[in-house]
Amino acid sequence: MLRLCCRPLERCFGWRCGGGGVGGDGLLWHTDLKPHASGYFSIAVAQANYSLEDQSQVLTSPSATYIGVYDGHGGPEASRFVNKHLVPHLQKYASEQGGLSVDVIKKAFKATEEEFLHLVKRSLPIYPQIASVGSCCLLGAISDNVLYVANLGDSRVVLGRRDSENKKCPVVAERLSTDHNVAYEEVRREVEALHPDDSHIVVYTRGVWRIKGIIQVSRSIGDVYLKRPDFYRDPIFQQFGNPVPLRRPVMTAEPSVLIRELEQEDLFLIFASDGLWEQLSDEAAVEIVFKHPRAGIAKRLVRAAIHEAAKKREMRYDDIKKIDKGIRRHFHDDITVIVIYLDHQKGSSDDRFKQSAGGCTSAPVDIFSLNADEAEKSMLGSVA
Repeated sequence: MLRLCCRPLERCFGWRCGGGGVGGDGLLWHTDLKPHASGYFSIAVAQANYSLEDQSQVLTSPSATYIGVYDGHGGPEASRFVNKHLVPHLQKYASEQGGLSVDVIKKAFKATEEEFLHLVKRSLPIYPQIASVGSCCLLGAISDNVLYVANLGDSRVVLGRRDSENKKCPVVAERLSTDHNVAYEEVRREVEALHPDDSHIVVYTRGVWRIKGIIQVSRSIGDVYLKRPDFYRDPIFQQFGNPVPLRRPVMTAEPSVLIRELEQEDLFLIFASDGLWEQLSDEAAVEIVFKHPRAGIAKRLVRAAIHEAAKKREMRYDDIKKIDKGIRRHFHDDITVIVIYLDHQKGSSDDRFKQSAGGCTSAPVDIFSLNADEAEKSMLGSVA
């Protein structure tokens, strides 16, 4: 039975399965609207890096919906690995323990982290840079009208919630995840408290706060060289760059987990990588979703973010959308947006969902890869 449940996952990790399309914005891919067990969803991705470092997926079934946004850094390998392994681990442990729970979620994150560590160890002689590749992870699950959210890093989920008492603002934004980014004072204090003997654990450099002057996020999958002191002593890794001498790990893969029973006033969820939130506030994103039609809403949010990035450079939207990947990263980050509508009325949406096959929508591994198989082969063979 578990094998049958996981078969949709096996179709999930190639970009052909998405059912979406490349938009007219050059580096934008989107799926306008598809059903899930509790309503509908929309997904869109804009590529800025030469290799797309954002990976994402929505897995649907009659009993549950899984949402994943994985924002890589240092390369695409970690986010692609998480996209392939995290949800299967989650389903495996949920099946073994009779459902979702904080313990199940943390076990899934731990197993994914440990498997990626093994991959790094095997790959180090031929690809030492992989020790410095990592990924933020934002995972959502909706089952039996309960929402589970787990995250590492600074991707974010924001709830749009009806406020009938406020006529000027009938919908309010409620952030449901924790940004693990040392730009926030409370996160800096958390990191500093774990390293009382290191006065330079967090330093201000190149215009932002960074752990050891290197990285802004404090939690991730990967970034092995900042978690394993033995790696900086490895002669192979030392040939790659400037290893960081560690007494203890300076990052962790322990997720923040939230469990919330959904209510009638909960209208929709916006799951997005920080590429969106760097440009739009929680409130602005919620207002856009609330005021516009459902079809293509994720694409509308991505375009709004790119428009803001253009304004900051005193450019037009039409100018910035023509910039090639790689160069475009100087203007904005990769952007992934998934909007999950929450339709609480049983009946019509359920019937429409039952008429579809369910399965998985996954964004492309790389939006403009000429050959999807070659894009996958750019991953290490053991990841495929």
